[in-house]
Amino acid sequence: MSDVRTVALGDPDLPRSNGELTFDEPWQGRALAIAIALVERLDLQWDDFRHHLIVAIAADPHRPYWDSWAVALDAFAVERIPIDLSP
Repeated sequence: MSDVRTVALGDPDLPRSNGELTFDEPWQGRALAIAIALVERLDLQWDDFRHHLIVAIAADPHRPYWDSWAVALDAFAVERIPIDLSP
């Protein structure tokens, strides 16, 4: 397992039940996997993504956790993935 995966999956803020990660919907597990993959591929630290999650939660503390995760993932991808729109 990569260092990013070890750190990400060990994050104590992720929802757990009896020590196991919990997801209410399949997309939530996929969002976690996408965030880990982006951090690995871009050779970043998990805290680079986690910062976006902290900002998303602070922006709307009443939003469900995994919805904040989706907002953070979107912001992270837009910021970090270069897009060439030239013809």
